[in-house]
Amino acid sequence: MASSFRERKINPWFLRFLLLVVLAVHKTMAYGEIGTQQKPQQDHRQRHRNAYATMMYMGTPRDYEFYVATRVMIRSLARLNVDADLVVIASVDVPLRWVHALEQEDGAKVVRVENVNNPYKNQDNFDRRFKLTLNKLYAWSLVDYDRVVMLDADNLFLRKTDELFQCGQFCAVFINPCIFHTGLFVLQPSTVVFKDMLHQLEIGQDNPDGADQGFIGGYFPDLLDKPMFNPPPNATKLEGTYRLPLGYQMDASYYYLRLRWNVPCGPNSVVTFPGAPWLKPWYWWSYPVLPLGIQWHEQRRQNLGYGAEIPMVLIQTLLYLGIIAVTRLARPNLSKLCYRRTDRNSSVVHAGMKLLAMWSILAAYVLPFFIIPCTIHPVVGWALYLLGSFALCSIAINAFMLPMLHVLTPWLGIFGVLLVMACPWYPDGVIRALAVFGYAFCFAPLAWVSLVKIMTCLQLSLEREVFFPILGESSPPSGFNKLY
Repeated sequence: MASSFRERKINPWFLRFLLLVVLAVHKTMAYGEIGTQQKPQQDHRQRHRNAYATMMYMGTPRDYEFYVATRVMIRSLARLNVDADLVVIASVDVPLRWVHALEQEDGAKVVRVENVNNPYKNQDNFDRRFKLTLNKLYAWSLVDYDRVVMLDADNLFLRKTDELFQCGQFCAVFINPCIFHTGLFVLQPSTVVFKDMLHQLEIGQDNPDGADQGFIGGYFPDLLDKPMFNPPPNATKLEGTYRLPLGYQMDASYYYLRLRWNVPCGPNSVVTFPGAPWLKPWYWWSYPVLPLGIQWHEQRRQNLGYGAEIPMVLIQTLLYLGIIAVTRLARPNLSKLCYRRTDRNSSVVHAGMKLLAMWSILAAYVLPFFIIPCTIHPVVGWALYLLGSFALCSIAINAFMLPMLHVLTPWLGIFGVLLVMACPWYPDGVIRALAVFGYAFCFAPLAWVSLVKIMTCLQLSLEREVFFPILGESSPPSGFNKLY
């Protein structure tokens, strides 16, 4: 009776601990402001004839991440001492605290605009994350400037590109052999062109993707036949339309084939990341999967820092260390909670316990991934992920009396593949891909053996706990509560 009372007594404490975990996760996910050193408020009166511009809008699950990316790009341009204003075309629903940070801390000029209605949003092939990208057309309304270089937030500047302001009325790069890319293009602002573009939207100009890429590509259909831009040595501005050399928009995928840049034409000035949205360079998991992600984070470290994410990282670190300590100290009680003696010896109970154990292990590897601040530095992100998965695995190990090595086999596999991908001595991307594939091929049998061992240990533990009441034992020997 006393033993049963002690087993029930731990439940309120266990519930309080779970409440603490939920509270910590909630606090971690509730950040929204970049902590950074305050800079003197700058005078936003127009000082230059040209501008680098980008856009911000709300309404996607990744608004905060693009806000961070925009600030990093603005600051990296300022660090290059570009001879141009830095302009952000922000929709009216962008939070004021973000606008103030862009203006007061980053020195940008923010232009507030109403969202352009997208008439293509009902197309069959329309991707909803592009619903507001037509706000990019507001670049033609910046008539206070002679030339504007319009940018997406996923550009990484390797050097100053002010010579682009010498280009003509419209200039862009052909990443695709037949379609120019709208991640960077040069334009001459014009109220006439801007109004005509809005008119084309109203009458339904053909747009294959329903986004800015398809619309602007259709508005300038003959750019492929235009001459290549070559900046005049006397700094004069050209007239007309031109194709920009590939070096002004180097697709990151060109790098991964040889693990170095091999773009023969152009100044190799700007890297763009037009791939999958969840592999943008600011996400901590993008490196070492995509090696160039570390270069973007190096620019962030130099220009913006990680003031917003560090408190969340510290909270989670302390939380995980607390979980490891608590599960270690409460190991016998945790196992009693899972293996309560019961008169019902059925396959349903056994199957339920096995399913619970496997789900707890799976959650240990999945949950930390989603609660880590996604824009933290990759080294910190992966270290926190490994700590978190180890801490949560310790709950399953001690609660279900599982063998530590086999539960942590995926942990060791993840750590190993990170080392394989981050190895700096590969001669090219093909060898790197083959090395990763070879590692996965060799590791797969170990993962399968570990899974079989875990299921075997679960079965043995369940059979032992049921066998005790049959023999009339009052409690299982203490040795069965120890790690194997």
